[in-house]
Amino acid sequence: MEPDRTRLEQLEHFIVTAAQMSAIEGRVFAAGMPVAALMEKVAGLVARRIAELYPNARKVGVLVGPGHNGGDALVVARELLFRGYSPIVYRPIVKSKELTEQHARYAASLGIPFMQEIYPLLQCDVLIDGLFGFGLERSIGDPLAGIVDQINQNAVPVVSIDIPSGIHTDTGAVLGTAIRATHTLCLGLWKLAFCQERALEYLGTAELIDFDIPLPDIRVVLGTSPEFRRLTKAAAIAPLPLSRPPNTHKYKQGHLLLICGSRRYTGAALLAGLGARATGVGMLSIAVPQSLKLWLNGQLPEALILGCPETETGAILPKGVAGAIANLPPEVDLGKYDAIAAGPGLTTEALSAIEAVWNAPCPLVLDADGLNILTQLGTFLPKEPPMLRGGQQGLRNFPTIFTPHAGEFKRLFPELGDRLENPPIAAQDAARQSGAIVALKGARTAIAHPNGTVWLNSESTPALARGGTGDVLTGLIGGLVAQAAAGNEMISPRVASAVWWHSQAALLAVRDRSELGVDAFTLTQYLGRVFHEVMGNW
Repeated sequence: MEPDRTRLEQLEHFIVTAAQMSAIEGRVFAAGMPVAALMEKVAGLVARRIAELYPNARKVGVLVGPGHNGGDALVVARELLFRGYSPIVYRPIVKSKELTEQHARYAASLGIPFMQEIYPLLQCDVLIDGLFGFGLERSIGDPLAGIVDQINQNAVPVVSIDIPSGIHTDTGAVLGTAIRATHTLCLGLWKLAFCQERALEYLGTAELIDFDIPLPDIRVVLGTSPEFRRLTKAAAIAPLPLSRPPNTHKYKQGHLLLICGSRRYTGAALLAGLGARATGVGMLSIAVPQSLKLWLNGQLPEALILGCPETETGAILPKGVAGAIANLPPEVDLGKYDAIAAGPGLTTEALSAIEAVWNAPCPLVLDADGLNILTQLGTFLPKEPPMLRGGQQGLRNFPTIFTPHAGEFKRLFPELGDRLENPPIAAQDAARQSGAIVALKGARTAIAHPNGTVWLNSESTPALARGGTGDVLTGLIGGLVAQAAAGNEMISPRVASAVWWHSQAALLAVRDRSELGVDAFTLTQYLGRVFHEVMGNW
């Protein structure tokens, strides 16, 4: 039977904490599902997937813990035996939960060998990690830590059941030590750790194993609007302006003002402009220092390039050499734009420009030095943010979007700096405090909204860890937000869509050029390909 695509799309969207997963399972058990029956079903699905991943393996090592994760592993061992594999079991902790102990006795009765030490497992074709599942809170100490380290130092591929042993389910923190999995088969629903940066190097290739948790039980626990949401292709594509009315014109497709660039960072304006151009925004204006106007006009001939008065010294330039935007020229009417994006390459000398746009009557995207300048302006974050139209709290009378990396976040929200070990929570707290949408950039960017909702980008690449890629993202966000504002559509979904689009373009570029071959300018050349190659026949 073919899987229910609608159901799978919904499951891919959910992210749960350990407490939420326990509550959901508790409802299933309370409704009458026997724990043993569920274990059989889950382990059967895991065994089938392992057989698909490793069809040529024969000798399978199974690391069994004391809890139900260990029970799952024992059932997997039994099912693989029936499929013609040769499993061997290692149980470093003999005292187990009753159900796990029952499965151990039955596995032994079938002739599955139980080893007294870890070394035979390290000679297997594949190793199954069933030591600890979700909800682990205590650090793994010796002698278990030594066992985990031996596994990690070995070349045998490892498949972890639900989550690599030693990874905290919510924060992704390593609890003493942790298994470095080749594959992780996450059970039922995605755990928050799978979108946490510090867990990524332990997860390997992760995929979801659906064991038919009833959707009503999920919704009772998570509510109709889950706090944490995984940014999937379906969710990212839905808000994008992929079609237009046949009688539209450029002024109906959004007018974006970009404020960026300096003599020190000339390329930032181009990169942001190329990002905005890719969105199909109807009109693009770019304010840059006067000395960059002719050059940028040659690079982006369709854009309206606005030359601005320059500072006398510029950033790190010799005295008397103009460099940064001193102020916006009189002809710039902030009331005529659908959105403004500012910050890439400005330097902190462009304080006057940020002061001017802060009260602009339209959505405002701030990145890079736009954020750094805010920290110079004093306490811009009130203890009680004013109310926006529609009852939403915020700093301004129009939507505000911050796109900081970790360093900018610390400067912008110094009292939340210690929360950065858990980026989704840090972004969530910052959005609630400021009333702004906060896209905290990283290996798994978190897009937090003032209502507490956090979208987590589930796919990305280290190729984006290069200078200038954030400038491209600023242009993408600005262009999409301007179009949404022009059409009186919701702003917030477009921010998440831009993050997804940005990372998908990078993944396409990596496929063609490798991670080392993707610079920020190259990235812009792949933005248009996303819709042909990632979306397919969407």
